[in-house]
Amino acid sequence: MTTIQNLIGGERVGDPDIERRNPADPSDVVARTPASSVTDVTAAVESAAHAQMRWAAMTPVARGAVLLDAADLLRQRHEAVATDLTREEGKTLAEARGEVRRAIDVLRFFGAGGWRATGEVLPSAFPSTTVYTRAEPLGVVGLITPWNFPIAIPAWKMAPALISGNAVVLKPAELTPVSVYHLTQALLDAGLPPGVLNVVHGSGRIVGDALVRHPDVAAVSFTGSTAVGNRIRAAVNDRHARVQLEMGGKNAYLILDDADPERAAAIVAAGGFGLTGQACTATSRVYVTPGVRDAFVKALREQAGAQRVGNGLDPDTTIGPVVSAAQLEQDRAAVAEAGAAGFDIGCGTELPSQFFAPVVVSNAVHDSRIAREEIFGPIVAVVDAEDYEDGLTKVNDSPYGLTAGICTESLSAAHDFAARARAGVVKVNRPTTGLDLNVPFGGIGESSTNTFREQGARAVDFYTWPKSVYMGHA
Repeated sequence: MTTIQNLIGGERVGDPDIERRNPADPSDVVARTPASSVTDVTAAVESAAHAQMRWAAMTPVARGAVLLDAADLLRQRHEAVATDLTREEGKTLAEARGEVRRAIDVLRFFGAGGWRATGEVLPSAFPSTTVYTRAEPLGVVGLITPWNFPIAIPAWKMAPALISGNAVVLKPAELTPVSVYHLTQALLDAGLPPGVLNVVHGSGRIVGDALVRHPDVAAVSFTGSTAVGNRIRAAVNDRHARVQLEMGGKNAYLILDDADPERAAAIVAAGGFGLTGQACTATSRVYVTPGVRDAFVKALREQAGAQRVGNGLDPDTTIGPVVSAAQLEQDRAAVAEAGAAGFDIGCGTELPSQFFAPVVVSNAVHDSRIAREEIFGPIVAVVDAEDYEDGLTKVNDSPYGLTAGICTESLSAAHDFAARARAGVVKVNRPTTGLDLNVPFGGIGESSTNTFREQGARAVDFYTWPKSVYMGHA
C-alpha cells in the first residue's frame, strides 16, 4: 500500500484517510489519500503563485532539462509504475505499460521543446524597427484529470504548462492517486523547484470547485464528463479566466459493403473493448450497410467472445475489471435497458466482482439510449445504415464530436468521410482509440470547448498568451 499526501510547496502534507482498493482484488488496498479542504487548495495556489515567477525566469532549455530528466527517471521505474497503475485502475499490464510509455514520451517531447521555444520575427512598416513576438506564461494553472488514463493525461496537461513557465495545481482523480504520485515524484527527483507543481487530493465537489473558482488560477484544463465540464465552463467564464475542456464522446464507426467484415470487426473490437471500453475515444456505436451487416455482427460477436476478462496483472487477460462499482452498475443498467427495448444482446455473461464481459447490442436503433448516450464500458451498439449517406448522417447526428471512423476500400469514400465527419479526430481503417502524441487532439460540440487543442506543439497555446514587441534601433 502507498500512503499518499498532498504536495504543497514541495512538501508532502495531509492525513491520508481514504482507501483505494484494487478493482480486481478488493482485498488489495492500493493507497490511502487525504480528503482535502478548500484551505488546502488555497495553500497550493499561494505556493504556486510564489514559485511561478522564478520558474518562468529560468531559460526554456533549463525547464526542459527537468522534464527530460524526469522522463529518464520514469523510464527507470517503468515496470513498478505500470504495476501500480494496473492495481489502482484495472487495465491490463500491457495497457498500463503503454500508458506509462506515453507519459515518458510526452515529457521528452515537451522537454526537448525547450530548445525550440521561440516567438516570431515579423516585418514592420515602420523604419528601423524590428517586431517580434513572445509567448508568455499565464501564471498559475489548474489541472483536473480523470481516472481512465491516470498518468498519461496528467503528463500531457502538465508538460506543456511547465515548459511554458507556468506553475501547476493538479487535482487528480480520487480513484487513481498512485500514478500521479509516481509522475510528480519523478519531476521532484529531477529537480523541479518547490511550489512549481502542487497536488491536492480530494473530491471534485470540494477540491475541484475551489480550484476552478480561485481568483489567482489563470486557467483550468479539465478532462472528464460533459456535465461536470459544462459546470466548470460556467464557473471559469464568470471570472473571465481561460478554460479548456475535453469531455464525453459517443464515437461512431461506419462499415461499408466493400469492407472486409472480419477486419472491420477486429478494428471495432480494439476500439470498443480495449481498455475495458473506459476511454473517451472508445468506439460505442457502429453503423453498417446491408451487404456486410450479418457477417460483421457475427465476426464482432466472435471478437467479444474471444476476450479474456480478468485481473489485469494476469498476462492472459485482455480486458481488466471495471474501475468501480458505480461504473459497473452503469454498464449493467445500459445493457438491461437495451434488452428490454428488444435489441439483440450478444455475449456479456455475468461475472463476479467488478468484471464485465464485452457486449454487442445488434438491431439497435439510432435514437435509442444505447446508441446516443455515453456509457463508458465495453459495449458496442450496431445500427443499420441504408447506404453511405445514411450512415454518415447518423454518425454526425450526435451532440458529441470526438472521434469517428470508417472501414472501406474506397479512397473516394475515405476522403469524403474525412472531410464531412463532424469529429475532432477521424480514423480510416484504424481503431478510434490510439493517438500520436505529436498530433493535436480534441473534439467539437459537447466533447470539447473546441478552442485550444491538447497534445502536439499546439498544446502550449492554451498555457501562453502572445506579446508583440516593437524594437526601435535608430
